[in-house]
Amino acid sequence: MWLLAGLTGLAGSVQPVGGATARLVKVLPHFMDQQGRVALNPSLYERDAYQAYLRKHPAERSGMKFDVQWKSRETTRLTLHLELRGNHGKAGTTATLQQPVKHSGLFGTWSKIEFTGEAYQKFGELSAWRATLWDGDHQVAEQKSFLWE
Repeated sequence: MWLLAGLTGLAGSVQPVGGATARLVKVLPHFMDQQGRVALNPSLYERDAYQAYLRKHPAERSGMKFDVQWKSRETTRLTLHLELRGNHGKAGTTATLQQPVKHSGLFGTWSKIEFTGEAYQKFGELSAWRATLWDGDHQVAEQKSFLWE
């Protein structure tokens, strides 16, 4: 029994060769209203209801905010890149956002990227996104939406 427990514990601690030192856990895209809010009250239900409202009323949007949760074993500074694909009428659109991020928590870090202003207005409706974490010129993590290809 002890041997099985020891082997199970050892197998769980083995790192893959060239294993990632960082990973993207979650990417949450939210519409922002004219006051920069994603919800009217601090509850998940209210946030989802307000997001549905903003989805149906594009004239009341001022942009989008992407909340990105990531984890890293390293404390180095990384750069978060967000590639967006959308459409404005029948024309396809693209945008790239990036910002440096710093590891700040044992259980993961949340970073926020906002897409507002004239760039957002010209972009149109979001169709797909891809988030990546970079350490210098080396990509260390990736997460993409279902429609990204």
